[in-house]
Amino acid sequence: MGQNRDGTRGCVIVFGAGSGTGAEVAKLFASHGHPVVVSRRDAAALGALVKTIEGSQGRALGAAADATNAAQVTGVFETALAAYGVPEVVVFNAAGFSRAPVIETSPDAFEAMWRATAFGGFVVGREAAKHMLPAGRGTILFTGATAAVKASAHFSAFASGKHGLRAVAQSMAKELAPQGIHVAHAIIDGIIDVPRVREQMPELAAQKGEAGLINPRSIAETFWWLHSQPRDAWTFELDLRPFREPW
Repeated sequence: MGQNRDGTRGCVIVFGAGSGTGAEVAKLFASHGHPVVVSRRDAAALGALVKTIEGSQGRALGAAADATNAAQVTGVFETALAAYGVPEVVVFNAAGFSRAPVIETSPDAFEAMWRATAFGGFVVGREAAKHMLPAGRGTILFTGATAAVKASAHFSAFASGKHGLRAVAQSMAKELAPQGIHVAHAIIDGIIDVPRVREQMPELAAQKGEAGLINPRSIAETFWWLHSQPRDAWTFELDLRPFREPW
């Protein structure tokens, strides 16, 4: 973890800055003095998050993009560079979800899931490395899932994408660590407490902490810890699960 020559914090780019994990990561890093650039496909939804961060005396910009579109991803980095300089942290939190029997999973659905995870992670990670390598420092964080290491029935598309994302992250970690760039992959083993879950699973949401849901703020705090690690003790991979989650 470092600072710019003028003593300011380097910028943070969060891809997949939705209403859960991505938003909490952006808010937490902003609270520590990092200017943040938040990105997702829905441009209108970014405005509320930017206002929230600014309302807490943070600095933030919204830059809509599809993380699977290389040109759009490059545009987000150009926005960040123009406003805040070379990114210190890049978070890939873009997500998709697919659950269906294999014979009901179309080739198009399978490819879309792969693009949303493995391919998107590659596009974002590659662009991050291009900007961090000359500086000799930086942190790249990938949000993974249980399916990255354990494929269950009806998850052929989802698990393949998450397995692929983990492979991208692991390869990048081995290649970039000797050059000063910390790459980490977090396996989220449980259901995250986000608005969609509260709408679709009200019985779980009503139980709060006893339900075994993961507070996205807890994930954000783990991401901050990963970024804060000294160079002599870097973590590549860890798993996070509620105390009630079987494994």
